[in-house]
Amino acid sequence: MRFASLLLAQQVASFGGARRALARRSMAALSAGDGEASDPLIQYVVLRRDLQESEGWPLGALVAQGAHAAVAAVVESMDADDTRAYVAPEALGSMTKAVLELKGEPQLRALSEKLAADGTAHHLWVEQPENVATCLATAPGRKSALAPHFKKCRLSSWHAPKGEAAA
Repeated sequence: MRFASLLLAQQVASFGGARRALARRSMAALSAGDGEASDPLIQYVVLRRDLQESEGWPLGALVAQGAHAAVAAVVESMDADDTRAYVAPEALGSMTKAVLELKGEPQLRALSEKLAADGTAHHLWVEQPENVATCLATAPGRKSALAPHFKKCRLSSWHAPKGEAAA
C-alpha cells in the first residue's frame, strides 16, 4: 500500500504547482518511517519520440519496444540484489517504472553511452533486422542512484501521430 501511495504522489508531483507541494508533503509523510519508501526501487524505460511523431509507429509497437528492453535489462541483471528484490514474488504488486522519452536515436545512443561510462546497468534495445535502436531500460535500482541520469528526459506521452486524428 505504501508503494502505491508513493507512486501516486510521484505522478502528481510531475504536474506542478499546488499539486507538487501536496505530493512533497505526501512523500515526506510516507518516507518518515520507511527508508525504502523514500528511495524506492525503480526501472527507467526511455523511448524515442520520433518513432511516434515522424515515423508513425503505433502505440502497441512502442509498448512492445519498452517491454523488450525492460525484460532484457532484468534478465541481464538477475544476479544483482536490487533486481532480485524488484522481481521477488512479494514485490510484484509494487513495481515502479518511469517511462520517459528522448527526441531520437542519436540522443538514445548518447544516453546509453553515458550510462555505460558511469557503470549503470541497462539494455539498449536494437530492433532487428533493421539495426535501429528504439528504446533502453535500466536494470532495477534505487531511485536516488538512477534519477540523476534522466534529467534531460521528459515523461513520455502518447498521442495520435501528426496528421492523424485520434481514434
